[in-house]
Amino acid sequence: MTSSATVPVSLGERSYDIVIEPGLLERLPGRLEHLDVRGKVGVVTDRHVKRHYAKQVIAALTKKRLEPVLIALPPGERTKTLTSVQSILDVLATHRFERSSWLLALGGGVVGDITGFAAAIYQRGIPFVQIPTTLVAQVDSSVGGKTGVDHRLGKNLIGAFYQPRAVWIDPMTLRTLPEREWIAGLAEVIKYGIIADEPFFSFLEREMPAIRVRQPDGVAAIIKRSCEIKASVVAADEREGDRRRILNYGHTIGHALEALGGYRSLIHGEAVGIGLFQEADLACYQGMCDRSTVQRIGDVVQDAGLSVDMPRWPSSRLWKAMLHDKKVSGGQVVGVWPEKIGQVRVAPLGRKVFERWYAERKDAPPQRVAAKASRK
Repeated sequence: MTSSATVPVSLGERSYDIVIEPGLLERLPGRLEHLDVRGKVGVVTDRHVKRHYAKQVIAALTKKRLEPVLIALPPGERTKTLTSVQSILDVLATHRFERSSWLLALGGGVVGDITGFAAAIYQRGIPFVQIPTTLVAQVDSSVGGKTGVDHRLGKNLIGAFYQPRAVWIDPMTLRTLPEREWIAGLAEVIKYGIIADEPFFSFLEREMPAIRVRQPDGVAAIIKRSCEIKASVVAADEREGDRRRILNYGHTIGHALEALGGYRSLIHGEAVGIGLFQEADLACYQGMCDRSTVQRIGDVVQDAGLSVDMPRWPSSRLWKAMLHDKKVSGGQVVGVWPEKIGQVRVAPLGRKVFERWYAERKDAPPQRVAAKASRK
């Protein structure tokens, strides 16, 4: 994997670059100098990522005569709480961090969201940099300035919009990513093709076998294109007033499934993968797209190694969990529904429609092999 790229996120005075560069962590001192990082630097990570990369990052900071402070949290979605944010703030206050001090988020989406939120509220805002080490974080959560934590009643209910000063992506970190996490991250990649780019979706259909085994060129391509799409959407709608809502496709049902499982049974990308297919099926039920669109989505999700099957929750429990999502508006569940590959619409969902669909739905796409053969 040798290709490098820079993707700008154009937000006026809050603009920054996403730098995608294999081996970036080895050249971290130069990146720090380019951004003029000075003084105390808190490195927030989790205990898994710490084992692989913390020593290298701390050495780079020390080489630049900075003052690193390592903050290692337990791994997993259940760490994404106000208690964890409080623990970061305690360290910053104890070490007398100032407004000119920095935070580095070294890890996956949970680390990035927590670190960004802590940066947003400590002394009313200090600068931070995202250094994502998982696929989900590299293609999605590290970009766009959404920070925050979960509440026991719903995911991401507490947080703030706060942009990083940079996103530094080293695709080489994906080599140490567990297989389950890698596959789960592909759900967010597939999402981008569905919401905005049919040619990219077709690329995923063709190249998914190579992508599954982390073929370097395929990995580089999906990271770059995903970041480009995310950056363009964020630049058009930073605070999710309109256009940015399309990024929630697959997450209305996905977030509800995560919450119902207590953030234990499904990791984020697995839940989103189910949501991609089930929300397409629900869109088809409402007459928004044809069955072939649902079929294609179901096929590529499964080719990525993800399930499309809905866990056996009563419809009333699932609906209640969906009502606690931050995307609810005026007491209504608002979803993102594909009209065709590359085009979606945002529209409310009625409970009666949802319950009828839920009672009649089928989990897996039918005639999968025949459908794939007909597209060749």
